[in-house]
Amino acid sequence: MISNWLSVALTRRNIHYGWVMVGVTFLAALISAGTVGAPGVFIVPLQKEFGWTTAEISSALSIRFILFGLMAPFAAALLNRYGLRNVTLTAQLIVVSALVASLAMTQVWQLMLLWGVVIGIGTGMTALVLGATIATRWFAARRGLVVGIMTASVATGQLVFLPLLAAVTERFGWRLALTFVCIMLGVSAIVVALAMCDRPSDVGLRPFGDEGSEPLPVPPQSTAPITAVALGTLRDASKSGAFWILFATFFVCGASTNGLVQVHLIPMCLDFGIPQVQAASLLAAMGIFDFFGTIMSGWLSDRYDNRYLLFWYYGLRGLSLIFLPFSDFSFYGLSLFAMFYGLDWIATVPPTVRLTAQKFGPERANLVFGWIFAGHQLGAGTAAFGAGLSRTLLASYLPAFFVAGALCVFAALIVLAISRQAKPAMA
Repeated sequence: MISNWLSVALTRRNIHYGWVMVGVTFLAALISAGTVGAPGVFIVPLQKEFGWTTAEISSALSIRFILFGLMAPFAAALLNRYGLRNVTLTAQLIVVSALVASLAMTQVWQLMLLWGVVIGIGTGMTALVLGATIATRWFAARRGLVVGIMTASVATGQLVFLPLLAAVTERFGWRLALTFVCIMLGVSAIVVALAMCDRPSDVGLRPFGDEGSEPLPVPPQSTAPITAVALGTLRDASKSGAFWILFATFFVCGASTNGLVQVHLIPMCLDFGIPQVQAASLLAAMGIFDFFGTIMSGWLSDRYDNRYLLFWYYGLRGLSLIFLPFSDFSFYGLSLFAMFYGLDWIATVPPTVRLTAQKFGPERANLVFGWIFAGHQLGAGTAAFGAGLSRTLLASYLPAFFVAGALCVFAALIVLAISRQAKPAMA
């Protein structure tokens, strides 16, 4: 296999294969981020072609966000049972199939089925759980940094794809832009098939930073149904107050990022006379700041109290969202918002993953984080629909931004209630 040959070649150069896993996952997540962010570019073209309202399109995206999150705990069980490569390739096949079929859609129910249900399930089969699994399985050290790098792929995906998709959509239409996304997903699938492995032992290695000499125990093969594993984890984790705090704060995280800004910032900018390509470039600028902010967050989470990091991240995000309606949508005001908001767009992920591993142990961290991530996407779905409804009924997105800002301030306060002790709550 190519992975075995590559591992031997890298070991001779004192490079651990875990960093190859980070690179492969980064690429897959980067292209997936372009897929997830693309609907924000397509909302206005779909309205013009089919006459669908913002609330109708937002309903489909809301379904996708919710299923994306609800799949996460089951995705963790699937990854543990069937392996990283198999599940990732299956997820990419499902997403590409739905995107290709959507090129011919003409009815809003088809949008809800393909972009809502099918893509929600497909993208949810990996989500952020894949990165959390690789960080806890392949790395005994630098886990926070690894999560930060892989999470930053979302920002990089926006930086690379959204301005390009907006330009292609404006000149050639949304169907050609969507075709380009499908081609990139195919490229990602080839890389995953060639280089992704399940565990360090598959290439004769120990996790990065593990200096032990004793043979690593072979992970037990679970024969329990996937649903039973996922629901059993929820039953055990729900007995911990830390779980519910992390769940609630991640709900706010999703409501204030994916569901609100990623979906509705471009159409909101159009309401204020800002062209679509320029609005997409604003999201790309946030991606630049978020790329560095998320990696720095991973570095900080390896060194400082993660509760206080989350306090500052949520607090600053809330203040930036409350500030946006007062920016007058000028170049200076939007640039200031892009900088402060972008720096901690996804910076909350590394501290949340580390707190999850500390509280529930590395072996079940991906399963518990799957349920916490479900809270993230429930928040995203709520905000995607709520902001669209606000635009339809009140002719303004601004109330949704005020509410999201207030929720972020609330999340900043409650995260401090997590106890400092890092004893795993589950065996």
